[in-house]
Amino acid sequence: MKAAATGGAVKRVVRMPLFAISLGIVLVWVIVIVFADQIAPYGAAAQIAAPLAPPSPEHLFGTDELGRDVFSRVVHGARISLVFAVILVIAAMLIGTLIGLVSGFFGGWIDEALMRLVDLFFAFPVVILAMAVAAALGASVQNAVLAGIVVSWPIYARTVRGLVVGYRDAEFVISSRLAGIGSGRSIAVDLLPSIAGPTLVLATQDIGTAILLLASLSFLGVGAQPPMPEWGAMISAGVTHFNAWWIAVFPGLAIVTVALAFNLLGDGLRDMLDPKMKRSVPRPSQRRKK
Repeated sequence: MKAAATGGAVKRVVRMPLFAISLGIVLVWVIVIVFADQIAPYGAAAQIAAPLAPPSPEHLFGTDELGRDVFSRVVHGARISLVFAVILVIAAMLIGTLIGLVSGFFGGWIDEALMRLVDLFFAFPVVILAMAVAAALGASVQNAVLAGIVVSWPIYARTVRGLVVGYRDAEFVISSRLAGIGSGRSIAVDLLPSIAGPTLVLATQDIGTAILLLASLSFLGVGAQPPMPEWGAMISAGVTHFNAWWIAVFPGLAIVTVALAFNLLGDGLRDMLDPKMKRSVPRPSQRRKK
């Protein structure tokens, strides 16, 4: 049975080439994160060559304004940009899922109050609100993650609330309540498994958005601070050296490949779990649409 299930999963992946490619890209970046010290030829802050040296066999991505190897900094930067983005998404998903479950299950004034709170967050552009929160907390990558959580949880709350409202009056939920099962157990046993798939798809797609958000905050100066090799901060440093295009281009390509890979991975995961999710899970581009 397990072999047949595994074979079926492999066949589904083979039929979805974009999903397979995106999964491969994500796995490559995971390997880069785990073995960054072995892959990078130099330390992230090591000044080992002439400043602004173009790409060469010795320095594949060239060097920056301080003579640091850009390839090494991009590799080490994956540990910051990717890991903190995943932490942001997990925290926002947990907070938003809890609020959405409570709002959708109990309804009434609880639902009204929580959804008005969600509407309040939706009233502000993501980057502007995140900038305000990060600036108030102080410029650092940790505070940028907190700011990202603040602006990211409402999409999970609204999505989960909509799913719960759809399942709340289903026969299996009503049967459990009539059997004397309490609200907490009904949520954990009946509703959580039903909403897990769409929520996981949304979280997978949101990792790319989180990477872009953290990079934007670092680029604007309220995220990671020098000499931390965060991709957005590296692009910001490269803006002041237009002739040395490699300083900003290679971190930018890293952001593009990761964000695109997670978006395609989420699309493929959605189609694998249930094609009907196309109507229930909003894409990251629809984050601010009501």
